[in-house]
Order: sequence, then structure tokens, then C-alpha cells
Amino acid sequence: MANRNEKTPVPTTIKLQLIERLTAANVPAIETTAFVSPKWVPQMADAKLVLPAILQHYSTNGKDYPVLVPNVKGLERALAASPQYPVKEIAIFGAASEGFSQKNTNTSVEEGLKAFEDVIALAHKNDVKVRGYLSTVIACPYDGPTDPKRVAELAQRYIDIGCYELSLGDTIGVGTPATIERMLEEVLKKVPAEKLAIHAHDTYGQGVSNVLKAVEMGIRVVDSSVGGLGGCPYAKGASGNVSTEDVVYALHGLGYETGINLEELAKIGDWITKELGRPNGSRAGSAIFSKL
Repeated sequence: MANRNEKTPVPTTIKLQLIERLTAANVPAIETTAFVSPKWVPQMADAKLVLPAILQHYSTNGKDYPVLVPNVKGLERALAASPQYPVKEIAIFGAASEGFSQKNTNTSVEEGLKAFEDVIALAHKNDVKVRGYLSTVIACPYDGPTDPKRVAELAQRYIDIGCYELSLGDTIGVGTPATIERMLEEVLKKVPAEKLAIHAHDTYGQGVSNVLKAVEMGIRVVDSSVGGLGGCPYAKGASGNVSTEDVVYALHGLGYETGINLEELAKIGDWITKELGRPNGSRAGSAIFSKL
């Protein structure tokens, strides 16, 4: 949900058009919106409009449209927003470091996990799948480097409390293939690769390299954002997520099949970054679009 970090308000119609175009380009999963406090994240104030509009059109197309929820209240809002076309998947988000956990959710790591148990129980009661995000798996802007063994321990706990998949986030983008490898070596001792995803940021230009290292180690789900949009309001200096276009270009070049239409993706990246008045963060996307 890259656009929750955009400072300029994004019209609901543009959000819906972006999701529609990504769906048409055959992106298999699109995080649709976030049921967070509108006071703290005004960009997501229209979540109750976006979710039912998307689920009404795409509830049976085989793709996933998860929504981000911070707590039970957020899940209750998501369930109430679209009773006719119920939400099928949510994502919860925590951190591997105490400093980031306090800044991002105003809880300790342990308090956050306890709260998630209630969210997951309510989700499963309503036949809603739960995906987890674990932030700062390489380093924290407040606490410094994160111990890979601590990441592995927390990863196992997220799976144990009911997450079907856990996304491992290098939130501030300081990782390199070497640090990603060390982290994954520990996590894979506790959690199988098929239950993991990699979530890279491109702050230091290592996003694609880090993704490819994770793929080399068996990870098959990659979080990314078109045009490299996104970031984090609590991670000063962190750039957007690694761009979907760059990741898809690299994977296709290695012979992997994603099913995603890369030319369409390049068009979407050019369009949405212009709509937001931002430079296109995808080098592959920009190069491909220039030849269309």
C-alpha cells in the first residue's frame, strides 16, 4: 500500500484506477487500502469506499486484494465496509526492533504480538486469511542492526499465531545480499520458504539485488510497488519499495515466469508517478516506456 505514505492527497478515483490497471496487467496480489486511523494517515480516510468498490468488481477473479489493519478496530471497520462482498485477506504489521515498534504502533514488540492474537482470532472467525509484515529485519533507524536470530524467533511466532505468510521487510533499505542471506539463513531454520515473502526498499540501490538473493534462497513471493512508490513515515530517509517493474524485468531475465505484463506495468508506472507529481523510481520501467 505504497500510497499511504504520499503526502499529497490521492483522489479515490485515481486509487481505483491504479488497482484496476494493475489487475489488468495480471499482478496477482494488490494491497488495496489500509484501515488505519484517518487522523494519523489521512491518505487512507477513503478506505471504506475503496474496498467495496474493488471487491464488488474482482471478488471472483482469483487474485488477492488484502487490506492493512493495525488492530481489532481496524479489522472491524474492514468487515463492516463491505458486507456484501466480504474482505478475504488482511495484513498485520509489526517490527523486529523495539524502537520502530514504539514509533510505528506505540507498542512494544511483545505487546504487538499479543494484540495480533485477537485480530487473527476475529479474522479466522470470519474466514479471513491473515498475512504478516515484520519490519526492520536487517536494521532499525532507532536501534541499529537487528540480530538475525531475533528475526527468526519472531518469524516463527507470527506463523504460530496464525499468519499463513510472513513478509520480511528491510524497512530502511540498508540491506545487502550478504545481510539478507545471513538473515534468511536463520529464518529458514524456523519457517519454510513457502511461508515467507521478501519486502525490500531501494534506499541504497540494493533492492533488486536483495530480492534476487531471497529468490535464490527459495523465496517465491516478492513485495514491490509500481514506480518505486512508497516509503515509511517512521523511517526517515527511507525511499520507496523496490519497483515492481525492476523486479519483474530481472526475474524475466533469469527465466522466471511471473505472468505479469511488463509493458503494461511500465505504462502504469509512468502514469501514476506523473499523477502524483513524482519522479519514476523504476529504471527498467522508464527505459521500457521510452521505447513504447
